[in-house]
Amino acid sequence: MPASGPCDLMWDPAETLPRERLEAVALDRLRSTVARILRGQPFGARRLGDAGVRAPEDIRSLADLPGLPFTSKADLRAHYPFGLLAVEREQLVRVHASSGTHGKPTVVVYTRADLENWTELMARCMTMAGVRPGMVIHNANGYGLFTGGLGFHQGGERIGATVVPVSGGFTARQALLLRDLGAQVLVSTPSYALAIAQAVAEAAGGDGAGLQLSLGLFGGEPWTEGMRGQIERALGLTAVNFYGLSEMCGPGVAAECPARDGLHVQEDHFAVEVIDPGDGRPVPPGTEGELVFTTLTKEALPLLRYRTGDIGRLADAPCACGRTMVRLTGLRGRHDDMLIVRGVNVHPSQVEHVLLGAGGAAPHYRLIVERSGPLDELTVECEPAADGHDPDRLRARLEQLLRDHTGLRITVALVQPGSIPRSEGKAVRVVDRRETAG
Repeated sequence: MPASGPCDLMWDPAETLPRERLEAVALDRLRSTVARILRGQPFGARRLGDAGVRAPEDIRSLADLPGLPFTSKADLRAHYPFGLLAVEREQLVRVHASSGTHGKPTVVVYTRADLENWTELMARCMTMAGVRPGMVIHNANGYGLFTGGLGFHQGGERIGATVVPVSGGFTARQALLLRDLGAQVLVSTPSYALAIAQAVAEAAGGDGAGLQLSLGLFGGEPWTEGMRGQIERALGLTAVNFYGLSEMCGPGVAAECPARDGLHVQEDHFAVEVIDPGDGRPVPPGTEGELVFTTLTKEALPLLRYRTGDIGRLADAPCACGRTMVRLTGLRGRHDDMLIVRGVNVHPSQVEHVLLGAGGAAPHYRLIVERSGPLDELTVECEPAADGHDPDRLRARLEQLLRDHTGLRITVALVQPGSIPRSEGKAVRVVDRRETAG
């Protein structure tokens, strides 16, 4: 049953456990996870044996976690589709999967208990974000193999909200249903929220006036504070960040509270570490690095020290909301998404930060990487905002700001409004033409 917290409603008393008690729970569940792997997942059992772990009692404290072997997406693909199961196939009640855009899809599976835990996690995170019983939730995340749609659906129903399972696509209809059904909560990827906002404005002949939206729950792709501001102004809501990955459960791994000072990691279900993406060693507290998660309650697909490729840092200072779980901060996309252009590291989020902070550019852009000669060239295609900026001056100003911010000469190409492809899910921010040219 939900319990009252210091500054907002809380779904689960575990959210405010003292750190000592929370770590004791995590250690007990880590040992249970190790036992499950040793008993039912041959691949993981061999890896644990190689690390000297042959019984759950070999894990003496959470400080032993960095000594355990990593798991990666390559392991999931090497054992595609069900080679990493830790239960009998007959115990599976659902399968989800990644898109498989870079090879075989990453298949993830759930027992009935896994689905129950996931539903509770989503109810916890959505309550933390501000969802209350009786609210109308417009769920524009894709349903199907993508975990976003059903994850938010399950959590909303568990809370007692009314869920409208619109899914993605038919954006003009999204605008119609938002108005007619009086949704108070919008769920989607950040980039699709902007597409919906554009459709709402076109339908109203101006802006989003007339909507009853007060809250937006967004995740599935990296986004900046600049984009958060654009979404909030366009739709008149408070935008809240959610973080998850299908290998853990889907959304529900971490989410913002009303303080919006980082995303609380649900540490009673996931142990989190930050490592150097180069050598795999833990980094000092508060230092940026690659996020690594260990499942603590998953039955069907327990994973130890899963390397996400996502870059961020952890904050453990007390939060104003009273929750005791650590927070993810500084999320800026995947390590794999980082471009190296003429020896300079560039994240798409860096470019987005400059574009949306400069004024004059709409939040629709993409990075084009090409090599016509001996060196890589980076071009940012972006649409101008509808506020009458002189195109030549805007282009020159953006190019100077990008150079100041990244140390790299980046060409800015202003394109016609509406010409950047809109996404119904995760936006494609990088077009790498170097392989085609090669």
